[in-house]
Amino acid sequence: MKQWAWLTILLSVSALAEKPLKLWHAYRGGEERAIELAVKKFTAETGTQVELLSVPYDAFSSKLTSAIPHDAGPDVFIFAHERLRQFHRLKVVATTTTRVDRTKYFPSTVDALEVDGELYGYPLSLKTLALFVNTSLVTNAPTTTDELLAELARTTDATQYRYGLAYAAGDFYLHAPFVFGFGAKLFDESGRATLNTPGMAKSFGFVKSLQDRGFMPKEVSGALVKSLFNEGRAAMVISGPWFTGEIEKSVAYRIVPLPIVSETGLPLTPWLGVEAALVSSRTEQPEQAHALAKYLSLGEATALRVDPGGQIPAEIAAYERPEVQQDPIISAFRDVATRAAPTPNTLEMARVWEPMKLALRGVLQGDVLPDQAGALAERRFRALNRERPADANPLPFVLVALLAVAGLAVWQWRRRGPAQAFAKRYPEASRGLAYVAPAAIGIGVLVVIPFAVGISLAFFHHDAGDYSFVGLANFVDILTSKGYRITEPLSFWFTLAVTVAWTFINVVLHVSIGLFLAILLKDPLLKLRGFYRVVLIIPWAVPNYITALMWKGMFHQQFGAINGLLAAFGIEPVSWFTHFSTSFAANVITNTWLGFPFMMVVSLGALQSIPQDLYEAAEVDGASKWVQFRRITLPLLKPALLPSVILGSVWTFNMFNIIYLVSGGEPGGATDILVSEAYRWAFQRNEQYGFAAAYSVLIFFVLLAWTRITRRLSGPEAA
Repeated sequence: MKQWAWLTILLSVSALAEKPLKLWHAYRGGEERAIELAVKKFTAETGTQVELLSVPYDAFSSKLTSAIPHDAGPDVFIFAHERLRQFHRLKVVATTTTRVDRTKYFPSTVDALEVDGELYGYPLSLKTLALFVNTSLVTNAPTTTDELLAELARTTDATQYRYGLAYAAGDFYLHAPFVFGFGAKLFDESGRATLNTPGMAKSFGFVKSLQDRGFMPKEVSGALVKSLFNEGRAAMVISGPWFTGEIEKSVAYRIVPLPIVSETGLPLTPWLGVEAALVSSRTEQPEQAHALAKYLSLGEATALRVDPGGQIPAEIAAYERPEVQQDPIISAFRDVATRAAPTPNTLEMARVWEPMKLALRGVLQGDVLPDQAGALAERRFRALNRERPADANPLPFVLVALLAVAGLAVWQWRRRGPAQAFAKRYPEASRGLAYVAPAAIGIGVLVVIPFAVGISLAFFHHDAGDYSFVGLANFVDILTSKGYRITEPLSFWFTLAVTVAWTFINVVLHVSIGLFLAILLKDPLLKLRGFYRVVLIIPWAVPNYITALMWKGMFHQQFGAINGLLAAFGIEPVSWFTHFSTSFAANVITNTWLGFPFMMVVSLGALQSIPQDLYEAAEVDGASKWVQFRRITLPLLKPALLPSVILGSVWTFNMFNIIYLVSGGEPGGATDILVSEAYRWAFQRNEQYGFAAAYSVLIFFVLLAWTRITRRLSGPEAA
């Protein structure tokens, strides 16, 4: 027995040793190539295998905080320091106080990784924003905003789709330099957010004027900025060191500090971020994980971070290498970093991003005036960062739950009769139960238990890993729209109205278009029917997130195919995501494209089952095509079409991908539906899991009521 025990232990240790480390990052371009090369060198030197996973930056933080506590996250992850305090509170990051040699890194980079006297992570690189100037288009880089405006007017050419400046203006991280340049502050002396200030309004107004005068494109993404700069259609770009890995070698450029605001005399001051390799607190291989994180911050990995990564290393020794000293990019960003302001790693900073993003995009889309944006941001800040509800006594709720379960059991017992009678009536029941037991266990694990956990979570408040029982407070806050008006997008009732309208319009279009096409395809005289059937089912066969991203690009105001088609007919291009009506229409168009093939297939199958004799008899009796459709086709389609309508309405009610990927809830969250709003409360608004769970419970009851109503309407034959 002892030999078997030792063998089991040895096998377990061997399996653990062979288990590869998981490394998560949000890199792309040259930075991604650099981390891949560094990991290969680490594996070659140590023999430790590493699995790389690239995670979209917008979802990175939420994935980490939800995956690591459940032992499903990475062993090492690369992230900027401003979320470190949040990671510390959630206990997802391991301390490195005794493992880091501070003398090997710039002091500011190490200080940025301290929380409450403890050090977390290994500094990798400095990140800040600078002005990338295409030297073939701009001879003298602007040093003030007045010079910038003059240069933008000279280099912008609307007929050639060439812009003087390009950057993701809707990203508040890239807007922060303008906030500080116009004399505004995000926090007061006590550290509380102050978003409604004159300087903030001026910063919004300045950027809006650049967009309105055509100096920079609208609805800009990182991919678009890269494309414009490489094609010579953007004279200047605001970006960071990561952008160097995306610039083609044929483009001549230089990097300079952001200009000084002529009105205030203050420089456009960007954030200074420290990127670090952080070790998960739940890693099963702490020594190997720390070894990997340390390796990425020093030596050869640092050299790769410079080339091809284009990053500014935090290691002091890196600047002793001749290739680093002679690198103009490194030198330029070192100069820029001296004018940058370290990003606070406080929880208050983490709570500012979404309100400011909503206000900024509202200004750029024309829905919000610059003078009103600060007030909107503060109102959103208070609404999104709701106060912790008072604790409640869980005993009454537990008693009610127990009584409900007992009552259900008694009701079932009275309905089914005593166990003896049931066994006598169904003598083979035990054998039948044995057959269905695997399926029942699967349903219990995958459906019943998560459902029960979700309902239970709705009675709790989550704050940085701590759960407190608050009873019905989450439901009360949701149903009373506490903190905002009922007519605002954050309101449950506003979102419910949008969701109902979204579901009704989509289902009507799905059924109408699907049935119309099915009737056409049923015609035996139609040539190439098989070809048309295959072509028309393709929109449903393609994964919906791919289709959503394609339609998102087609709806782009300046470079989208739809506006290009409108312009060909002399129609003014539409800013699709600026107004609720057009943004909602874009979502509906995309989802209609995805949904009509399903209804077409169901309708076609049902039509083919209708006897042709009925139509011939009706035609002999003088019935018109419309009368035949109304008296024969529709009644006989009902048994097949009605369940499909119910199923399609439930799918559409919860169609998260289209809303999230096409409109993103724009403008200002107005086109969000209930399921996307629940997602945002859980993963984008300080991880308010209890509040999101309460949203999900309410969604369940809405759908339950809908299915009960449709079951009654369908009549006994459908049941």
